[in-house]
Amino acid sequence: GAAGREGIKGAAAGCLTSLSPAALAVKFGARQRSPHCLLVKEHRVREGPGDTHPPQRTLFVINVPPYCSRDALSRLFARCGAVQSVDLRDKPGPGEKAEKRTSKFFTNRTATGFRVAYVVFKKPDGVQAAKALSQEGPLLISTESHPVKTGISKWIARYADSVVDREELKAEVDAYMQDYDKKIAEEEAKAAKEEGLPDEEGWVKVTRKGRKPGLPRTEAANLRVLEREKRKKARKELLNFYAWQHRETKREHIAQLRKKFEEDKQRIALMRAQRKFRPY
Repeated sequence: GAAGREGIKGAAAGCLTSLSPAALAVKFGARQRSPHCLLVKEHRVREGPGDTHPPQRTLFVINVPPYCSRDALSRLFARCGAVQSVDLRDKPGPGEKAEKRTSKFFTNRTATGFRVAYVVFKKPDGVQAAKALSQEGPLLISTESHPVKTGISKWIARYADSVVDREELKAEVDAYMQDYDKKIAEEEAKAAKEEGLPDEEGWVKVTRKGRKPGLPRTEAANLRVLEREKRKKARKELLNFYAWQHRETKREHIAQLRKKFEEDKQRIALMRAQRKFRPY
């Protein structure tokens, strides 16, 4: 009847409300006039092995500005309960495992667009408390003790971070090269130790290293340049030899033509003398 239809409509509306994201108004500065809206909802997916975002304890946050960091989100939702982890990504999805940042200069990627975040609480009550924050007024994220830089101060800080300290960069490169040389030495020692030894099936591993050890890259490059110049010089001498031979052949041909021309002139003069009329 009508009462049953109204009950079904109310249940559907309640289900839609629980699944739809809630708008959470935040401000990144005390002087900011218009608040920024973060859309939050409970993360509902089928939990699988090794999943770092458990559905009952994960809050899915949309429309996260690029200048909003993990620490800022962790401090924002800490009032709802203990936060276990905050995962920021460019787009929603399972994604790849975050790589450990080892370099300050070569793996620094700056976010350029709005992102999504997965906030994992230690207890399921934190998700419901975070959704209830949408009923409150704009929440201030940036504080004096933990400021979030925006506007001109953000651009100034980004420019300051872009200026490379030569000594610090040199120290990082030297440390990397030392680790690389150590790794290469360990691999060569291991290859020398296993050289000529058969494996379990009786096969002997053959490496690319031959009787002559490999030359350093700089020396090998110098040898290649010298060999290239040598081939170029030999090719130039060969072309000059062919040109000289061509000139000599042409000169000999012209001399033979002149000699034949003189012989023909003498033969014609002799023939004309023999045909002269002598009546007496």
